[in-house]
Amino acid sequence: MNQTLSDGLKLTSEIMHMVADEVFDNVKVVIASPFIHLSQVVSLTHEVEKISVAAQNCSEHASGAYTGEISAAMIASTGAEYVIIGHSERREYFQETNAQLAAKVDIALENGLTPIFCCGESLEIREKGNFIEFVSNQIKESLFHLSEADFSKIVIAYEPIWAIGTGLTATSAQAQEMHAALRSFIGEKYGTHTATNTSILYGGSAKPGNAPELFACEDVDGGLIGGASLKSRDFVDIIKSF
Repeated sequence: MNQTLSDGLKLTSEIMHMVADEVFDNVKVVIASPFIHLSQVVSLTHEVEKISVAAQNCSEHASGAYTGEISAAMIASTGAEYVIIGHSERREYFQETNAQLAAKVDIALENGLTPIFCCGESLEIREKGNFIEFVSNQIKESLFHLSEADFSKIVIAYEPIWAIGTGLTATSAQAQEMHAALRSFIGEKYGTHTATNTSILYGGSAKPGNAPELFACEDVDGGLIGGASLKSRDFVDIIKSF
């Protein structure tokens, strides 16, 4: 929840021109803006092939008397292609459940949106030692009802909640451990081909300084960037480090 409309469009313009001028590798950039920015961000970035746009959330309902909610159809109508589902802040502050997120995934797919499905564990779960089981269960309860064809459209984003804004830092080895475990878990359900081709992003306070090491991990396919994305130079440097 950052940036007024004018500030958000300024930031988007900076990122757009930097990406066009500096990013030459086969990297996909997705800007996840607040709802009020969506249509204008889509229009602004339309000519930059590497950039797509995401919403930060969607309702599990198609339409109706849900004042203040935004439907997947509304998001798709702006030209946005992605939607973040199950971000750790949505789970914590709004008590979104795995079952509710499964419904959001379904309606996003029905409307042609690519879900960026977030999962991750708290410090308490990490310290108990059952963090892989916990995060795997989030994926199982929200995604494993999907057909293989639909699951192949999902992007996974792992958020080590215990390492976000706490002063604690997840090492690249810890990121790789979780990503590899999740890929193996997906493979048990959908097969090696689907697991290998599933993008698993890392969402644990990536910055220009630690991004190269994180992105060098075999099973880290990209990043879900938080605070660093509010500074165009930092964001683009992270993109270029992949």
